[in-house]
Amino acid sequence: MGPEPGTVLLAMSPSVVFKPMADAAVKIVEKNGFSDKIKVINKHSTEVTVGPDGDLPCRANILVTELFDTELIGEGALPSYEHAHRHLVQENCEAVPHKATVYAQLVESRRMWSWNKLFPVHVQTSLGEQVIVPPSELERCPGAPSVYDIQLNQVPSTDFTALSDVLPMFSVDFSKQVSSSAACHSKQFVPLASGQAQVVLSWWDIEMDPEGKITCTMAPFWAQTNPQELQWRDHWMQCVYFLPQEEPVVQGSPRCLVAHHDDYCVWYSLQRTSADENEEVYQVRPVCDCQAHLLWNRPRFGEINDQDRTDQYAQALRTVLMPGTICLCVSDGSLLSLLAHHLGAEQVFTVESSAASYRLMKRIFKANHLEDKVSIIKKRPELLTSADLEGKKVSLLLGEPFFATSLLPWHNLYFWYVRTSVDQHLEPGAVVMPQAASLYAMIVEFRDLWRIRSPCGDCEGFDVHIMDDMIKHSLDFRESREAEPHPLWEYPCRSLSEPQQILTFDFQQPVPQKPVRAEGSMELRRPGKSHGAVLWMEYHLTPDSTVSTGLMNPLEDKGDCCWNPHCKQAVYFLSTTVDPRVPLDGPQSVSYAVEFHPLTGDITMEFRLADTLN
Repeated sequence: MGPEPGTVLLAMSPSVVFKPMADAAVKIVEKNGFSDKIKVINKHSTEVTVGPDGDLPCRANILVTELFDTELIGEGALPSYEHAHRHLVQENCEAVPHKATVYAQLVESRRMWSWNKLFPVHVQTSLGEQVIVPPSELERCPGAPSVYDIQLNQVPSTDFTALSDVLPMFSVDFSKQVSSSAACHSKQFVPLASGQAQVVLSWWDIEMDPEGKITCTMAPFWAQTNPQELQWRDHWMQCVYFLPQEEPVVQGSPRCLVAHHDDYCVWYSLQRTSADENEEVYQVRPVCDCQAHLLWNRPRFGEINDQDRTDQYAQALRTVLMPGTICLCVSDGSLLSLLAHHLGAEQVFTVESSAASYRLMKRIFKANHLEDKVSIIKKRPELLTSADLEGKKVSLLLGEPFFATSLLPWHNLYFWYVRTSVDQHLEPGAVVMPQAASLYAMIVEFRDLWRIRSPCGDCEGFDVHIMDDMIKHSLDFRESREAEPHPLWEYPCRSLSEPQQILTFDFQQPVPQKPVRAEGSMELRRPGKSHGAVLWMEYHLTPDSTVSTGLMNPLEDKGDCCWNPHCKQAVYFLSTTVDPRVPLDGPQSVSYAVEFHPLTGDITMEFRLADTLN
């Protein structure tokens, strides 16, 4: 049933403020024959006017919105609703959706806690085990206030221990006046197990109608009554929040979990309960004061805390460190300089480009009593002088490589440019580690990620092909045919081809002057839908040691690929797919042309589905 006669419906969405989307909306409304009933207003809702000469003839009695993000309120839903109820809609209006409820579950998880704190790093040396410890400022720091939104369904249940049941923390009734003022909501619970309270997992659901018959939930699989009906979403996921400090809880001893929020952010704290505690105390949003949470994102924390990865770098270092080694480390906020010192380098220099990273590394060196052992240079590596290196020549140039501004896997090739710029400071025969890197690619079928590029077509009988065409047109520009970064451990896929080495970069030599191009094809060995090519870098530390930023294990004919969880891989979406229901008449392949441009450091590419028989 549609709205009753006389209904004035106000629909609010952030996308309509974007003029190309507003123009597309006007065309879609016209194409579907609703121009006389639907008016598109290309304004922020706070700028909408009401009255005879206004955008709305009168206040609306139905409010339809989509103002939510993974955190529910992160896109400004509360102030938008607050303004709408005061200025744009009638009292006692109906709202669609009608109500939202935020849920939380307290857990202990070493894996997720490793995304937030620096763990002690262990290094086996000739003098025994050395431990790199975090500075006290980092241990005390409450962390970054921002939420970490992930596909929680891809975190194995073995990676965490539930310390509480799923708790409904607070609700918002959108049909009534909404407040954007700071508030807190507490929920007493009895711990299910004893452990270290570290992480709060959170999500929300919405009731579309007043009776709650039509609901939409973001709950992960273990919190749903019917996991078989689990809906995949990427626009709304689940939230991971970190408590300011880990805190022990005892099974059966009641505690109180508190959800705090201001107009845009949510955060959590754990409090003890007592008989006279009747008031909820609002706490100011935590702010990082140690610099680490501002410089390292959550995957970077996990990467630094990966002891197996550290061991691999340490083992490679042992093979290249010689008596009298002068080491220069070039990576952002890296602990490699400490490894090099502990493993016997005579002198270690490390470069930090940013003032914040310089201060953080100084704190780490001080906490480990190495401030006089490792020399930290605050400048861009291209600007290094002989005086910075105390007149010494470098015998080992070292990098992970990792740079905070990198988005795509090959952006860390900046290390190659650094190697070229410091060539004058390297002694003849100096070792560069990693010695080389390779760009790999593989054709995959995604379980769900393909949906972000899938056209909408007809939605509930409403033809939106105009929007599909607009998006396709923008993607058809050659400069738009590029890969985009995705953390593929969150997005299951299976391989249709073998991984193939596309380009190799020799760090022993300076960056070449001319572009490096590779063309070829990848045979599709398994039937399936060729959704895209995944690209990643592999760094050859030594001839016998390689670190992958992509595929972690050998491929199997069945099962999903295993991806490096600390890195984003690059995905190049193909415009056509092979339908597995159609028998393959002959060997299918994907052709590629990939080119590295030394002047810009960019890599351009094109992948095209083709029949190798043609």
